[in-house]
Amino acid sequence: MTPVMLLAAQKESAEVTNWAGRIGWVIGLALFVALVYWLMREGWKWRGTLQSDLPELPTVPERPGEARLTMSGRYHGSTTAGQWLDRIVAHGLGTRSRVELTLTDAGLDVVRPGATDFFVPREALREARLDKGIAGKVLTEGGLLVVTWAHGDKLLDSGFRSDHAAEHNEWVETLNQMIKKTETEGAR
Repeated sequence: MTPVMLLAAQKESAEVTNWAGRIGWVIGLALFVALVYWLMREGWKWRGTLQSDLPELPTVPERPGEARLTMSGRYHGSTTAGQWLDRIVAHGLGTRSRVELTLTDAGLDVVRPGATDFFVPREALREARLDKGIAGKVLTEGGLLVVTWAHGDKLLDSGFRSDHAAEHNEWVETLNQMIKKTETEGAR
């Protein structure tokens, strides 16, 4: 035998795959992902518990009046007024969803397919403005319609984005006019 043949005979092929090690890593990663998901879920539930003092959401009155404005788009969540990262999760207000907004003389009707609908009475409306972010959702400057309203003893900001962003300015003007009119009527 030649030395080359001896070397070739002594060489064994290396183990290609360490299946036990690979399965261990996959199981470990799956357990880590499950733990992170569970912690996020517990945090969400804990936030809801902390906000349990928030009263039930108002419902639409029997005769809300004629629609002044309507808008379809997305509901991005509600936060404590002025604190754009302090998401309110109680009563389903933290759930992002599609939305159909209707503004009437009675107030703002928020219909959310697959989530809890709510109504903001005209007297509870405080301000409407254009903003760029709410509850972790950041958009372009003026890309979000934010409505500030009183619920119980808290002021809340609710963020909406229309399917047609050009509607936002009309909504801000109309809502702020309604709010000023309500304030002057209440001052009499």
